[in-house]
Amino acid sequence: MKLDILVMAAHPDDAELSCAGTIISHIAAGKKVGIVDFTRGELGTRGTPEIRLQESADATQILGIHARENLGIRDGFFRNDEETQLKLIEIIRKYQPEVVLANALEDRHPDHGKGAQLAIDACFLSGLRQIKTGDLPAWRPKQVYHYIQDRYLEPDFVIDITAHWDQKEAAIRAFKSQFFDPTSAEPASYISSPDFLHFIQARAMEMGHKIGVKYGEGFQSQKTLEKTILE
Repeated sequence: MKLDILVMAAHPDDAELSCAGTIISHIAAGKKVGIVDFTRGELGTRGTPEIRLQESADATQILGIHARENLGIRDGFFRNDEETQLKLIEIIRKYQPEVVLANALEDRHPDHGKGAQLAIDACFLSGLRQIKTGDLPAWRPKQVYHYIQDRYLEPDFVIDITAHWDQKEAAIRAFKSQFFDPTSAEPASYISSPDFLHFIQARAMEMGHKIGVKYGEGFQSQKTLEKTILE
């Protein structure tokens, strides 16, 4: 299946937290969208890899995306090396996305910056025909954009997600093991307090304010933008 947009995420729930509204809005406009999670999030303070995979499946149903895969590389310790790049190149060539949405260029969690650079390098290398991946032809996305995560980064552009906020929130809450649950016996974590989800909403309101709407999601690009092709 050819996708219009492929979202690359270091961890299950990165995509939901950072760009679910953009995903939903483009699906509503008739675009085909998929997600590739790099790791199973096995180093998370709460939950297990198996729980995280089930929660990803639940979020996938809420988002209505057309494909989702998990590369199964090591959480926290993955490298931007040939072996990992080739795994991602196969995904890029399989789905032939026009646009890639990737992790933040810098962030609190080191996997996010690593994931961003891995996405940049794999997207470029995927366009080199001398790199062989079976019968999959070379393919290079037209653009790579980076969603904004924990740390505030000034966006190059903002997408209006106001009409899709409730669905985005539902997709985030599908990761029940990770976020606030007063009945949970799991240890507290950076993202498990009720304040964290309030922060996510506040960030969306802040981004929306920049373009005169209630909720928005911001993105950065390493390239000079004459006109974004994520519309």
